[in-house]
Amino acid sequence: MGIGTAAPTDLERKEVAHHFVDFLDPSEIYSAGDFERDVLIFLDDYFQTHDVAVMVGGSGLYVKGVIDGFDNLPFDIDIRKQLNKRVIDEGLESLVVELKALDLVQSVKMDLKNPQRVVRALEVCLVSGKPFSSFLSDNSTKRKFDIIQIGLSAPREEIRDRIAKRTVKMLLNGWVSEVKKLQDFSDCNSLKTVGYKELLQYLDGKCTLEEAQERIVISTRQFAKRQMTWFKKDDRIVWFDKSDVESVVNYCREFVGKS
Repeated sequence: MGIGTAAPTDLERKEVAHHFVDFLDPSEIYSAGDFERDVLIFLDDYFQTHDVAVMVGGSGLYVKGVIDGFDNLPFDIDIRKQLNKRVIDEGLESLVVELKALDLVQSVKMDLKNPQRVVRALEVCLVSGKPFSSFLSDNSTKRKFDIIQIGLSAPREEIRDRIAKRTVKMLLNGWVSEVKKLQDFSDCNSLKTVGYKELLQYLDGKCTLEEAQERIVISTRQFAKRQMTWFKKDDRIVWFDKSDVESVVNYCREFVGKS
């Protein structure tokens, strides 16, 4: 799924070591809590020989897991499988209605069009008998390492233009062929994501490639807007213009020098 997930290229991986790339099968279910656990295990070993690790986000909930931790999110694989089956049989909306009834606070904050997020939040509600939002407390877990958070910003029109060009580039690089090879996994959470779900609709004859491309651009813009809303709420993030590389580097060097 390298094209659709914009995974680092072979050249980029040769220049800088990357971790947690191409480490899951598309059929595997993997949560933000799983990511928190695995990253902390990795960092315990990594910091034995390295002073600095760089985490690039992306997905705000996964970032929160590593930085702040979760309050031991409960899980039940059987319930998760049942909920995923309901998404297929009944559609996502029925789960959204149930989640709103059990946890209105979380339903207002989250992406209700993302099956994986809805299923996970509802799973926690059903397993624990408590709202999912009650596990996402503002009290962060103290980590054994220092953390600095950097945000990169750009004008809205530039972001919209880059998203459109990025979509074209990914399609030219063979994204449709990549999705075609993954059609057997179409019911998996990994394929119910931006770009893959639109291209699966194209391959199923439900829309033209041009329509799929337009939908991908719109979905990506919406996703980018939600990302910005999420990260702007965190006042620990220091923001820089994406082109001001020198200021970012100097700020990081100063922080590391004081640590």
